[in-house]
Amino acid sequence: MTYDVAALRAQFPALSAQIAHFDGPGGTQTPRPVIQAIADVLAQPLSNRGHITPGERNAETVVSESRRAMADLLGTDPTGIVFGRSATQLTYDFSRTLARTWSPGDEVIVTRLDHDSNIRPWIQAAEQAGAVVRWADFDPATGELTVEDIRAVLSERTRLVAVTAASNLIGTRPATAVMSRAVHEVGALLYVDGVHYTAHSLVDIEQLGADFFVCSPYKFLGPHHGVLAARPRLLESLHPDKLLPSTDVVPERFELGTLPYEFLAGTRAAVDFLAGLDASATGTRRQRLAAAYAALEAHERLLRGQIDKGLSALEQVTVHSRAADRTPTVLLTFEGHSTTDAYRFLADRGVQAPAGTFYALEASRRLGLGDSGGLRVGLAPYNDTEDVDRLLTGLSEFLRVGSRVSG
Repeated sequence: MTYDVAALRAQFPALSAQIAHFDGPGGTQTPRPVIQAIADVLAQPLSNRGHITPGERNAETVVSESRRAMADLLGTDPTGIVFGRSATQLTYDFSRTLARTWSPGDEVIVTRLDHDSNIRPWIQAAEQAGAVVRWADFDPATGELTVEDIRAVLSERTRLVAVTAASNLIGTRPATAVMSRAVHEVGALLYVDGVHYTAHSLVDIEQLGADFFVCSPYKFLGPHHGVLAARPRLLESLHPDKLLPSTDVVPERFELGTLPYEFLAGTRAAVDFLAGLDASATGTRRQRLAAAYAALEAHERLLRGQIDKGLSALEQVTVHSRAADRTPTVLLTFEGHSTTDAYRFLADRGVQAPAGTFYALEASRRLGLGDSGGLRVGLAPYNDTEDVDRLLTGLSEFLRVGSRVSG
């Protein structure tokens, strides 16, 4: 297993600004191959998809190659890959479509741990269908969301459960595979928000038990758009609103308007870039991705250990990321100090670690942090030990200076 973080960092033009980026959970920086792929597509003949002109063929090739790349990344069928403007937009689209199959009195489950994009669309769709919304809670002391929390609100009337594969706020990775069995026992569907999860863990949709899985390439080194994956047969059973002349073929029936071909090319390049994170890996792209994610997780464990050790030496710091299984994402608050002040203090020293709820509003409130949230520190593939040193030094200085000013 070979993970050369110095060589990796050299592929990111944005890192020349000498900023230590811990804002990866909100969106990663972009490597040169992804930037080049976007530029290359725009420099070629390009038009609506088809098979006659060069522009049509180029567009067709980009779409088919991008579907295959995402299928390799997610461990699924290319014909089950749906592209959209964002994960939020895709969830809204599918919530409206699925709600047509619900009747008054049916039940939909959402969780307090989730990003609002996997909560509000389902609540609003349920209201329109006359369905009942039930909430699955998590333990704020541990950050854990368990299958028992889901079972507590499941019933024979449950039609869908929406749950995160990893919390974008505190990193918790619920056992979705176990949850899926409970959900499927009552005949319900499982809609999994994998936006944060995909950046840190190799996705296997079959293993996760997800009927729908949504993610965002800009969280894993790609451009800004959304991707949804589902079994083609399940997609065949759904009929969204669409324009009359547009195709009814799956997955295209869910893709409204012309796709952003340049972004799809960037996504394909991002998947290929991820597949090369372990320089010693060989085999199919899926096999290389498996090796790459193993190397990435080992690298992130090392840095997370460095962060955890450094934070434990700092007084006045509360760490809210406590789940046994979690991503390298840490939410912090400070006794007697504003997290917004910490965010600004670090930013002035070239360390990017933002403060807020990051749209995980329900989770922030459940943690007792209200609508303010905390300071979020998240790792990305290009972070190194020097970045972590800068972060810990910055936090130590902030707490020391803040204490002096308060005194």
